[in-house]
Amino acid sequence: MDIVKGSIPLFFALIAIELVWSQRSGRGVFRLNDSLTDLSCGILSQLLGIFTKILTIGLFIWVGAHAAIQLFVPLIPAWPERAPFVTAVGFPGFGIDVMALASWSVVFVLVDLCYYWSHRCSHEINILWATHAVHHQSEEFNLAVALRQSALHGLVNWVFYLPLAVLGVPWRMYVACHAINLVYQFCIHTRAVPALGRTTEMVMNTPSHHRVHHGVNPKYQDKNYAGVFIVFDRWFGTFVQEEDEPVYGITKPLRSWNPLWANVHVLVQIAKDSWRAEPWSDKLRIVFGRPGWRPIELGEIERPREVSAKTFEKFDPPVPAPLALYGFVQFVTALVVGFLLLKRAGSMPLTLVAAPMLFVAFALAGVGGVFERAQWARPLETARLLATAGGCGALIYTGLAPGLVAWGGLAFALVSLAVLWAYRGELTNVELAPLM
Repeated sequence: MDIVKGSIPLFFALIAIELVWSQRSGRGVFRLNDSLTDLSCGILSQLLGIFTKILTIGLFIWVGAHAAIQLFVPLIPAWPERAPFVTAVGFPGFGIDVMALASWSVVFVLVDLCYYWSHRCSHEINILWATHAVHHQSEEFNLAVALRQSALHGLVNWVFYLPLAVLGVPWRMYVACHAINLVYQFCIHTRAVPALGRTTEMVMNTPSHHRVHHGVNPKYQDKNYAGVFIVFDRWFGTFVQEEDEPVYGITKPLRSWNPLWANVHVLVQIAKDSWRAEPWSDKLRIVFGRPGWRPIELGEIERPREVSAKTFEKFDPPVPAPLALYGFVQFVTALVVGFLLLKRAGSMPLTLVAAPMLFVAFALAGVGGVFERAQWARPLETARLLATAGGCGALIYTGLAPGLVAWGGLAFALVSLAVLWAYRGELTNVELAPLM
């Protein structure tokens, strides 16, 4: 079972609990537009992961089969990958397989070490930052932000885990430990938990440490890269203690709720700067140098500026309540389709996965455009809803889907279209980010 996918109900339950805490405490750490974009990015990441995981896990398996150290030094034993907890013979309850437990524990720590360097390089190399920036774009910090992941990051970060394959780590151990690592990190994206005891804060990555990592304040930027164990930041000189609550986001704010644009906006900037730069050395530095660097002829180097929570203006364009309700309902529809697609993708040909994936992607982009009140959202949503109505009409005509589903989909598309056009005059903003 996929540990991350299996944890999705837990994620939403904890988000609901944090939302209740937010309301009762008066902290207001959630905003509908921001949280829907967080979840939209997470949905896109999981959907594209259907394809990328096949590639990246396949590469890990191939390296392990052809370059594992045990192939060249037979005296080095294989990693025990059997279950560390076993039924004790003659006794109720469980026993412990010490060798297996030690093997899993060492692999878990090694996975976290690889994560540290993957994460650190994703902040220090521009092309890697382009695939990681999505996770830092939110100007809030809550459990929904933990699900705001790049759809493209999995295409590049796998290389940092190949040393584990060379060490002969079985791919199932790597996948399981990496998934547990990510589930742990979900829990530290919260403002509801204060700093924990000194011993815990010395060893483990905590909400306090991770709030620092998401801070846009100059003193906090590019610090606390840990996944589970903060000791790696302490050892490698990237640790900073939380002093006051950070201002969250990125140095150059995204100012968009469009999850498609969120995934590519840094890549687009890199492409533009590389095209305009003259020497090849500058082109390469733009791609592989530190984020924010650019030759002087292209403008000022982007540097973090001092910010204050009291004066920082969050991106939050007002939206009429009926239009916001429309956007929320469309998001829920895309969420349900995405969840069903993830659940059934393993039994579907990959060629059949693409069409519903595109539907979800454009639906989520349209939701973002509605909450921006972007002018491009009107033709996009109109075309999507007409296509949905046409598809449902075809299903009714051919009888390829249950009548209730087909007629329900047709009615939903037509009612949604009526609401969209009733409020089309509100979608007038032409100054915000493009669709892509």
